Amino acid sequence: MKNFLKVERAKQNITQAELAVRVGVSRQTINSIEIGKYVPSTLLALKIASVFEVSLDHIFMLEESDWS
Repeated sequence: MKNFLKVERAKQNITQAELAVRVGVSRQTINSIEIGKYVPSTLLALKIASVFEVSLDHIFMLEESDWS
């Protein structure tokens, strides 16, 4: 899964630590999502999208390889 979390954080000037507190996870979890090592649960992805007030597909996108 591709994500634009780092881009969205930069646009809104929110640190990984700030986002982590707002969605109830560790800063390391946010970092792992951003670098593609961790795929968030649906609930966590929805919380993240809610913080940025955007739709889920604005931040997270399936790649063709995700269908295999």
